[in-house]
Order: sequence, then C-alpha cells, then structure tokens
Amino acid sequence: MAHTTAERGTEVRILSAVPTFLAEDVAATARWYVDNLGFTIAGNFPKIPPYVYASLMRDGGEIMLLSLADYRKPDLSSLRPEGLWDAYFRMRGVNALYQQVKGESFIKMKLKQQPYSDWEFEVCDPNGYVIVFGGEY
Repeated sequence: MAHTTAERGTEVRILSAVPTFLAEDVAATARWYVDNLGFTIAGNFPKIPPYVYASLMRDGGEIMLLSLADYRKPDLSSLRPEGLWDAYFRMRGVNALYQQVKGESFIKMKLKQQPYSDWEFEVCDPNGYVIVFGGEY
C-alpha cells in the first residue's frame, strides 16, 4: 500500500539515484570521464589500480564504475532504433558543455532541441554506455 509523504513523515528521503556501469578497466574508464567530460574521481578502491570500484562526480551528478573482467556491454541499439540511454544528466548550460566536447569522436548525437523543448546531446563512453546531457540551453 502506498503512503503519502505526510503519512511517511520526513525521516526517510531518497537523495539521488546513481547509474552504475560495469567496466573491464575501471581506472582507464575513470580517467576517460575525467579527461573528456570534466568529472572528478570522488573515490576508488583500492587506492591504486587496478580499481574494482570508482565513483565519478561532476557537480551534482555521479556515476559509479564496477570492475568485471572481460566484460563487454552488449549492443542492443538494433532492438530500439529510437535510441537507448544508460544515464541522463539534467543540467543547465548544456550548450556550454557541448561546446567543450564538440567534434570529439565520442559524440553520438550532436546538440539539438527536442520536440519536448529540452536541448540534448549524447556521448558514448569507451565501454559503450550512452550518456545524455540535457536541459536548458
């Protein structure tokens, strides 16, 4: 049975949801996010590579990476021609971020305004995960 916020009180609050991606090489993937998209490594384990875990942050956005030997993300794009996203970052200044990465080979979809008004562009990380940055221009 669902309860309203008033019934639940305020002691329990979900603060965020974080996409968690599998990667064969967590350290290399973390460096890619730092070098290409301006994320910082907020935590990793162990302290020196090879990492089994890393947390990447940019402003209020976060991605977690977990190691899995010999992992290859399956390409399911043919099953949904409209596109498949693994993470969507809502943001302000999407055009400014796009200008920083425009022309890079990892751009999957160029910046465009969608019929629902958001400005969006897509990137594909080295493991095949598709990330959308969208929101206000």
